[in-house]
Amino acid sequence: MRNLLDRRTCLRGLGASLGLPLLETMGWAESGKDKAYKPPVRLGFMYMPHGVIMDQFWPKSPESFRTAPPPALESLRPILDQCLLVKGISGVPISPFNGAPHALELSTWLTATLPNAAKRGQIHIAISADQIFANYYGALTALPSLELATMPQTHKENQEGLNEGYYSHCSYRSPTQAMPAEINPRSVLNRLFGKTDPGGKPTAANPLDRQMLDLVLGGAKDLRRKLPHGDQQKLDEYLDSVRSVERRIAAIELRQKEAALEKAGLAPRRHKASDSPPIEIKIPEGDKRSEYMQVMCDLTVLAFQTDTTRVSTYIGSTPNGVSYPELGFSDTHHAPTHHNNDPEKMRKVAAITKFNIDQFAYMVKKMASIREGDGTLLDNCIMMWGSGLEDGNKHTRENLPFILAGKGGGSLNTGRFIDHVKGNQGDLLTTLLTCAGVPLDRPIGIATKQIREMMRA
Repeated sequence: MRNLLDRRTCLRGLGASLGLPLLETMGWAESGKDKAYKPPVRLGFMYMPHGVIMDQFWPKSPESFRTAPPPALESLRPILDQCLLVKGISGVPISPFNGAPHALELSTWLTATLPNAAKRGQIHIAISADQIFANYYGALTALPSLELATMPQTHKENQEGLNEGYYSHCSYRSPTQAMPAEINPRSVLNRLFGKTDPGGKPTAANPLDRQMLDLVLGGAKDLRRKLPHGDQQKLDEYLDSVRSVERRIAAIELRQKEAALEKAGLAPRRHKASDSPPIEIKIPEGDKRSEYMQVMCDLTVLAFQTDTTRVSTYIGSTPNGVSYPELGFSDTHHAPTHHNNDPEKMRKVAAITKFNIDQFAYMVKKMASIREGDGTLLDNCIMMWGSGLEDGNKHTRENLPFILAGKGGGSLNTGRFIDHVKGNQGDLLTTLLTCAGVPLDRPIGIATKQIREMMRA
C-alpha cells in the first residue's frame, strides 16, 4: 500500500518552513474519503484608483474582445479565454458624501457600503468581501487572508470629515476594524513561512479548551441583551474572534484525523504527480515599480499555490497616490486624471492604467502556467482587477472598470465580454463569493441579486 504524506509536510531550512504544493500523495484536509480530488477555489483582488480612459479600456464589441482587445488589455491577450469583462456595474452612490470621492472609491470597493454618516470620524462601514470569504475558509489555511499594498496606509485627508483610514484600506474584518496591509515583500515572504523550534520541528499549537469556548458563547446571548448598543458591537467583535478560534480548533482536529488516516494508508489519492513545484521568489534590489509590484504578485501566487491562504487583496496604489517614472513622466497618478479631455493628460492616464493591468496580467499568466490537478492554478482561482471610480476626471461611478481572470473551479463562464449588464458593486461581490463556494445568509452591501450572466449554467 502506498505511503501517503501528511498534508502538513513542509520544506524546511534556516529555521523556517514552507508548505508544499499539492502532490499525488497528499489530500486536502477538508476532503472526505472516497471524494474525487478537486482543488479549492481561491479569491484575489487587485486595486488601482482613479478610474480609466473608457475607450482605451472597454472592448469595441463582444465579438472583438478576444481577437482585437483594447490597448489596456493587450498584455492579457494570451489568456483572454480565461478572462471575463462585464460592463454596466455601478458603484455605491456616495450621497451624502458627495465631496469625498477619493475617501470612498477604495473603502466601498469590497464592502459595497457607505460609511456610517453619524460616525464619520471613526471607521464604521461593513465587513469586506475578502473577509467574509476568510471567515468561511480561513480556518483551513495557515493565514486566513493576505493583505498587501504598494505604499504605506498613512494618507491624511478628511474629505467630508471622514476617517483618514478610508483612503487606504479596502479590507475590513468587521465594521469597525480595518485590516492593515503589508508593503515590505521580505516581511510578506517571512509571514508565508511557518516558525520552527531550534530542532527544525514545527512549533506545536497550544491546546485550547473547547468547553471554555462553549461557555463563552453560551453565556454571551444573555449578556448581550443587557448591554448598550456600543458595548453590543464590541461584544459581537469579540465573539467573532472566539468563533474564529473555534473554527481553527475544528480545522486542527480535522487535520489530525486526516493525518491519522494517511499514516494508516487509508486516505485516498487525490492529487496529480504533475502538479508544479512552488515558484521561486526573488526580492528585487532596485527601485523599479514594476519589479516591486511583480514580486508582490509572486507572493500572492506562492500563497495560493501552497494553500497558505485562499484569499488576498493587493492595493496597487491609493487615491492621490504614486508616480510612475518608468513611463517617462513624473506626474503623480491623480493629477492627470483631471484631464478635461487634454490629449497629453489622457495619454498619461491610459499609460498608468495599462501599466497596472500589465502587472495583473503578469500574475494571472503565471497562475495559468502552474499545473494543479487536472488543470492550472488559474483554473481554480477568481482574480479581480479593478477600480472604485469609472472616470477620474468627473469622479463618476456608474460603470466601474474591472477584469476577472480564472474560472473559479468551473463556476465562471469566461472568454467573454458582456457589454450591458444592470447591476451594482454589491451584486458583483455577492456573485463572486457565491462562485467561490461561500454560502451567504444576506447580500453584500447594496446588492439585490446575483449576476447570473457571469456564471456557468
